[in-house]
Amino acid sequence: MHASKRIARKTRPFRKLPLAAAVALAFAPQAWAQSADAQASPDKQARTLDTITVTAQKREENLQKVPISLQVLGNTQLEQQNVAAFNDYAKLIPSLSFGTSGGGVFSGPGFVQLYMRGVASGNDANHSGSQPSAAMYLDEQPITTITGALDIHMYDIERVEALAGPQGTLYGANSQSGTVRIITRKPDPSGYSAGFSVEGSKIEDGGIGHVLEGFVNVPINDHAAVRLVGWQKHDAGYVDNIHGTRTFPTSGITIDNAARVEKDFNDADTVGVRGSLRFDINDNWTITPTLVAQKMKAHGSTGVDPNVGNTDFGYDPSSAELAVKHFYPESSDDRWHQAALTVEGKVGNFDLTYVFSNMKRDVDSEADYADYGFWYDSLAGYGAYFYDDNGDLINPSQYIQATDGYKRTSHELRIASPQDSRFRMVAGLFWQQQSHDIFQRYRVDGLATDIEVNGWADTIWLTAQQRKDRDKAVFGELSYDLTDRLTLTGGMRFFRNDNSLKGFFGYGDGFSGSTGVSQCFSSEQFHGAPCVNLDKGTHENDHIGRVNLTWQIDDKKMVYATWSEGYRPGGINRRGTLPPYTSDFLTNYEFGWKTSWADNKLVFNGALFRENWDDFQFSYLGQNGLTEIRNANSARIDGLELDLAWAATYNLQINGGFAWYDAKLTANYCGWLKPDGSPETSCPAGTVDPNGNVVSGPLAANGTRLPVTAKFKGNLNARYTFDFHGGEAYWQASVAHQGDRTNDLRDAQSAVFGKLGAYTLTDLSAGWKKDSWSIDVFLKNAFNTRGQLARFSECAALTCGQESYTVFAQPRTLGVRFSKEF
Repeated sequence: MHASKRIARKTRPFRKLPLAAAVALAFAPQAWAQSADAQASPDKQARTLDTITVTAQKREENLQKVPISLQVLGNTQLEQQNVAAFNDYAKLIPSLSFGTSGGGVFSGPGFVQLYMRGVASGNDANHSGSQPSAAMYLDEQPITTITGALDIHMYDIERVEALAGPQGTLYGANSQSGTVRIITRKPDPSGYSAGFSVEGSKIEDGGIGHVLEGFVNVPINDHAAVRLVGWQKHDAGYVDNIHGTRTFPTSGITIDNAARVEKDFNDADTVGVRGSLRFDINDNWTITPTLVAQKMKAHGSTGVDPNVGNTDFGYDPSSAELAVKHFYPESSDDRWHQAALTVEGKVGNFDLTYVFSNMKRDVDSEADYADYGFWYDSLAGYGAYFYDDNGDLINPSQYIQATDGYKRTSHELRIASPQDSRFRMVAGLFWQQQSHDIFQRYRVDGLATDIEVNGWADTIWLTAQQRKDRDKAVFGELSYDLTDRLTLTGGMRFFRNDNSLKGFFGYGDGFSGSTGVSQCFSSEQFHGAPCVNLDKGTHENDHIGRVNLTWQIDDKKMVYATWSEGYRPGGINRRGTLPPYTSDFLTNYEFGWKTSWADNKLVFNGALFRENWDDFQFSYLGQNGLTEIRNANSARIDGLELDLAWAATYNLQINGGFAWYDAKLTANYCGWLKPDGSPETSCPAGTVDPNGNVVSGPLAANGTRLPVTAKFKGNLNARYTFDFHGGEAYWQASVAHQGDRTNDLRDAQSAVFGKLGAYTLTDLSAGWKKDSWSIDVFLKNAFNTRGQLARFSECAALTCGQESYTVFAQPRTLGVRFSKEF
């Protein structure tokens, strides 16, 4: 690409400011610390660590007494680490991995694909794919939709709890590998409080962003209060859509994107509100209704094409220009709200809790899909099939216009016995229904009427479907203190899952005789589609369990051993000729410890585990770019997780989390099922598959590494506080590292994508607080590291994978935040 065709970049004095700030943040605290030490009393001792209360087991408990691999980010740590969104806290939780190609259409912010402990096969973000294997909750309510969890703005949050390993007994279907719980601050009748924060930031070689947020807690009387929270933010862009052309081999037609050239075009604007009311009916009963709503409008692609400006398709992504060359609109308008109700009370000595939630989410999106047309034309001459009403060949580029509507309603009723009894129990009922109305229109401008989807102008492919997933369960856990130090816990969950998919997908009958209108069996115009060619459902009944033995060695040290199971429901394949996929199960064997040392100045927790993942669901893009899901036999994940908190001196506190994972297949993945429905594992070279094709061996051999998760992930944070000019000042340094990862389970596809490289991100900050005012200066990604977060392509890897997109960590960002509390 010639320089004249790129977006002009003016040299700005600000470009050197982030580096200067990094140096200042690194050296200035030494002078501050010396001044503070001179003022500090010589007999000051190290602070002790605060007790952390959690509700991971649906009771209020001391974190150090909970026999689960559980990492908690409290309100103070969230504020100190400048956590505002999912990406910010994900790097602080070693067990957590994620994908970012949201929604299956628009590759921007708003959708989060959550994975824990290496339980990932990849490609789970499609609307017709598997349900998530890890769950996310906002307080007591699930917020995981089919294509990913909500990305909650993290303000006025009490804590984040990350429960690693199967939590299916208490949390159900989507907690197969773990659960993340975001706990908000609740209304407080004891007194008025309020606060606000104003933040501005600048991305190096990118745009300027801002955040405005505030809260108010207003007592109504001694028994009631209301808490209101609001936020508005602008996420600046840093990816450019540069000028370029593309020539299609079959027709020789050349297209030009001059009208869509834009600098820093991947920006987003978000506004949201959360309101909650607490009403104490009497000393025993409390009602807490909550409403949260958010709207995000995003533009552009966060994925970067490392081949832009290069012709050999061998460019190193770590030094790629942050740019793409796209030809059609890319945007997302994501609107959601959730109403929730929690009722807590006592029946005799027993605690009774009822939780209700109703979530509605609507997403209008559009995406460039031109790569699909170009690569299919280049590799198979597909451009010859796209013509206008005169019979002349046309530009075969596609672009997508989509509307997705999500609804989720859940109810949970549970009862818990007194916590101080020798014999304790938690039992409950759970019911939920979630639906996804799917509309996706793949457009080709100027398309001939006879090859359009019937009744839909310029539409080569149409998806109009409704997916429904229903879950019912009865669950319970019993705990018995065998001695005053030894406790045995056992739990079971009995469940029923129902999944259905109805509607239309495919081409018009003038374009294909095997897919689309030609396969319709009903003339019903489902959601505007010409007819119905898919209407299937499946259901399953089963149960999972958990057994735990905990030994409280003394008041400061505890060890535990756990056997537990988790599951993920099965469902219907979008391609109706394929069989349904069944539930997959995860069995966990874990030994862990929770310990406190040196008069509670040092906390060291950890877990060593092995997880067997049986008949796991594997999603991939098959024929016509349709997602297909098959049960892919078995895998095993061996791992070690460590969590450290150390009050090193009165002024210095150090926190860290580390995880090592060895996640791999324990049998060959051949890619098809046996006649009995089980996965085929024996397919040496020369084997003939069910379609009559001769294979060269398994698609992924026994021992192949599972994708998405690194073998090592860790973070370390040091914070030094000291007295300064009548207030409290601090400096802080945080380092987060993630090892390399593969992007696809299958050998050939993984080779095309290549590995996501290891990276280390460093964040620096400093600040000062006096009375109710505080100021913070932060530098995220201080060394401007090109951390590779995710990689994807617009169609199947073996077709479009040569033009894949890499999502990078946000470049170096300098910010200033002013806050005040009343």
